[in-house]
Amino acid sequence: MHNRRFLSIAWFAALLLAPLLAGAADAGLLIRDARVFDGDTRQAAKVDVLIEEGRIARIGTGLQGGAETRILDADGLSLVPGLFDLHTHWTPNTRPAALPAIANAYLDAGVTTVADYHQAPEAHAPRREWLDRLAAPTVQFGARVSTPLGHGADWADQATTRWVNSPDAARAAVREIAAYRPDFIKAFTDGWRYNNAADNTSMDEATLTALVDEAHRHGIKVFTHTVTVERGKQAARAGVDLIAHSLLDREVDRELVDLMLEHGTAYGPTLAVYEPVRVGDGPPRNPDSPVLRQRRINFATALANVKRLHEAGVPVVVATDAGMPGTPHGRATTRELELLVGAGLTPYDALQAATATAARVLGTPDRGVIAQGARADLVLVEGDPWQDETAMQRVRRVFLAGTEVTGPDARRPAANARDHLPPRPLPALIDDFERGDGRTALDTLRIGDADGGNDRTWQSSLRVPRDGGDGHVLSTHVRLSHSDNAYAAVILPLSRGSVAPAGLAAHAGVSFQARGEVGSIRVEIRGQDGRRWAHDFEPGPQWREYAIEWDDFAGLAPWGGGDPPAWRPDDALQIAFSVAGDPGTTGWYELDEVRLYGGPEGVAP
Repeated sequence: MHNRRFLSIAWFAALLLAPLLAGAADAGLLIRDARVFDGDTRQAAKVDVLIEEGRIARIGTGLQGGAETRILDADGLSLVPGLFDLHTHWTPNTRPAALPAIANAYLDAGVTTVADYHQAPEAHAPRREWLDRLAAPTVQFGARVSTPLGHGADWADQATTRWVNSPDAARAAVREIAAYRPDFIKAFTDGWRYNNAADNTSMDEATLTALVDEAHRHGIKVFTHTVTVERGKQAARAGVDLIAHSLLDREVDRELVDLMLEHGTAYGPTLAVYEPVRVGDGPPRNPDSPVLRQRRINFATALANVKRLHEAGVPVVVATDAGMPGTPHGRATTRELELLVGAGLTPYDALQAATATAARVLGTPDRGVIAQGARADLVLVEGDPWQDETAMQRVRRVFLAGTEVTGPDARRPAANARDHLPPRPLPALIDDFERGDGRTALDTLRIGDADGGNDRTWQSSLRVPRDGGDGHVLSTHVRLSHSDNAYAAVILPLSRGSVAPAGLAAHAGVSFQARGEVGSIRVEIRGQDGRRWAHDFEPGPQWREYAIEWDDFAGLAPWGGGDPPAWRPDDALQIAFSVAGDPGTTGWYELDEVRLYGGPEGVAP
């Protein structure tokens, strides 16, 4: 059986050999007597798999390794490629919240490659650096594009989700995004909210077509949030690479099937997030609520549509929307396999959707297969997942590029056990608004925040010359929405992408100059896991210097609820200036010379 293909749709002959973790890959690993499914014969057989330098070197029987090769007896276990999940959200607003804990959850479930749809492009580089310190799935990051007040833009500013509503705007957004080197773009093209909420705006076909064309010119794939059949046809005609949600409004028709086949558009139905009672949900409070009834209708449509598309030959991949409510990281992925089988796919088809097919759609053909030359992201499980999809709940060992990261002999860096990065020192000057590129004195991208929804607060922040003096200030004008919790905020991140926390213990407090006619302003220190501390002040129309000690900051309840936190000087991601007031009111304020005081002046950023 030497050199045969297993769970394979392509032959890999000559590939670069490189371990995942520098200095951490095994000198060699020989997995003996594992049950492996042969995609050609559709039969399982016991084989040996020899791994060298992070890749599969040989497949056969009676294989021998070198003098330092580790021998692992896998008799009674099945060997499959590491799973993919092409729709996840590594957001700090869910549980687990911290990046290492999310990575651990995926590895324990046998998931070795994921696509993350949540992070702002500014956070891509620092999060990649953090992941490099861990044993973690390979994470591909997506930059987000929507329409004004579209889904994904109804809560975020344009540093997180770009807003476009014309072909020229779409092309310009892609060119700007490309500088961040995203792995893909997520385009929110469809504003339908499942008959359970008011619709958002949608992207017209000309804009989407231009977006896809420009992205492909830059070598960037485009995945879309598309949930209705007609918008699905537009996405296929535009040439998107993956529709990363189910089409739920009605049964797919032949026209859509033909368009997806013609343009090579794959389908990631995220059944796990649409299941009426999701795997991470508790019992419903009201099993007969209108919302739950509509979810059941939508889910039945989702099951029928994925079956029809699969049977027609449209590539179906595992994608879950994990990180959203009720879809826990790791478990949502294995649940998706079960739901695909429930929709009518065979367990083998579902496993292919999570491995070889997903690898091809993501553009990583050296993964998702057990084949000579392929990267050794492998999982040993109890049972045969190509016959029983629930076997993927019985993961026994997981290997990343040949290094065991889950199992009795797992090797994970110490950073996998830490919740957060260590705090970094800061210089005194946070921002004097003298840079003309929208970045702070710390070289972080200044961002905005506001209440979400179709009637959301509007704000405009511009760097303008200071009246009667030298230099520049930040001038912000606000019109609050008619929401009961209307607010607007200017945020000064203390690290790039608000990823690494800052240590504030060396300083006594924060000082700044302000003026305005906006009622009160709240200056906040925002930390990890939703922790916030705030102090309110009332500016006047004339400039005034403010100095607020850390002791004057009071803890606020986290966004998701809970008790106000005690002050933590080692946990600061952002300094924010926010305003609130009566719905529909307007106001303005200006800021200058935001500094930390009472500490060292010369600490490098």
